Amino acid sequence: MNKASRNTPQTATKKECYLCNHNIKQVDYKDIIFLRRFINTVGKIIPPKKTGTCAKHQRALVRSIKRSRVIGLLPFVAR
Repeated sequence: MNKASRNTPQTATKKECYLCNHNIKQVDYKDIIFLRRFINTVGKIIPPKKTGTCAKHQRALVRSIKRSRVIGLLPFVAR
């Protein structure tokens, strides 16, 4: 690798928000299949940098995931 290619910054393409693209207005805490898309195999919420969600929809997703965990629809930790 030459010196010039190491010094050039790599710009990552910004992912577009899935919820904005599909015109989803509200995130339902009862829609477990949809919410599992934003949870990894361990049970942690995937950050918006990886999912590409905007700040508004990320807050709604986190709120819905936490709400469904408290009710018992989603597990807190995967086994």
